[in-house]
Amino acid sequence: MSLAGIRDMSTIHTPPEDRLAIETVVREYDEGLIRDAIRRELARDGQVYLVHNRVETIGRVRETVARLVPEAACAVGHGQMAGDEIEGVMREFVEGRIDVLVCTTIIESGLDIPNANTIIIDHAERFGLADLYQLRGRVGRYRRRAYAYLLYPEGGWIVEDARKRLRALVEHSSLGSGFKIALRDLEIRGAGNVLGPEQHGHIAAIGFDLYCKLLKRSVEALKGSVAAGIEEIEVTLPCAGEFPASYVPGEAQRIDLYKRLGELRRHQEVSELEGELRDRFGPLPADTILLLEICRLKLDARDAGVSSVSLRDDKLVAVRHGEELRPGGRYPRIGAVAPAAMVGEIRARVRELGKGHAG
Repeated sequence: MSLAGIRDMSTIHTPPEDRLAIETVVREYDEGLIRDAIRRELARDGQVYLVHNRVETIGRVRETVARLVPEAACAVGHGQMAGDEIEGVMREFVEGRIDVLVCTTIIESGLDIPNANTIIIDHAERFGLADLYQLRGRVGRYRRRAYAYLLYPEGGWIVEDARKRLRALVEHSSLGSGFKIALRDLEIRGAGNVLGPEQHGHIAAIGFDLYCKLLKRSVEALKGSVAAGIEEIEVTLPCAGEFPASYVPGEAQRIDLYKRLGELRRHQEVSELEGELRDRFGPLPADTILLLEICRLKLDARDAGVSSVSLRDDKLVAVRHGEELRPGGRYPRIGAVAPAAMVGEIRARVRELGKGHAG
């Protein structure tokens, strides 16, 4: 709802002083990896969580840990234990008398043990993305580097959604990435209808970004906002600009820039984006200059109340409220042929058509 402009939201991106990002590893279940991870943590006098969320088999997991690392003091903790029993286990863990706590998701919230900086999650594919994020947050509570091992079954076959969840944890392992993980979770599960009771995940059909854009447009219409974007302005010209791969080499970067271009609302924002491009990628090529000019043309058309701009031979056809504009009974003529000059002349003509226009 905040993304759509319905509610306000603030986010904190600055981590606590000296806090380090948690190194996240996704691997097939491997007893050797478990042994090495535990011993590495014990070598620096740290403690380990091993999460196994099945009470009926958690005892066998503890036996496996004891076999792999016999020098480690192990204990079990889960929600079906008596209150005083689980309290005693946790007290011993906090005091450092237990090296490895084999536990369920009972540790998911409320624990802050600075000396526990390795967590191993068995059958990580069974957990939701929010659960995995919360569990990973149980380590790295101090200035020491923390490690999170997300293990899936031997053989490597897991369902696609689970694969996406594990990949998201690895991709967003930097400090302050919780908000990005929440967005990714919405994309994977589907947000449904945020304004009503239905939660059937149809957002997946169009993607979360487009869903938010459509919702935001509807909210602005209800508010009577006039600061519309440019995505609805239709411009048909014999020339087109782009972000060439030779200028912006990364495909993901180009997609992000095109997306940002469609969301610009003011000429100042276009100039700011232009300055950013010069700083990041160097002098603008002709195709990119033309693309930005076409973007400015769309803003000019929006301000003039024009919904469509095109050329018919050398005549400018501008449409406002479904009618083609012909000042003095004639279509304005465009004499320039070079793309940049042509767009510049069209911009000037559109601004003239907008004079005296009252929204």
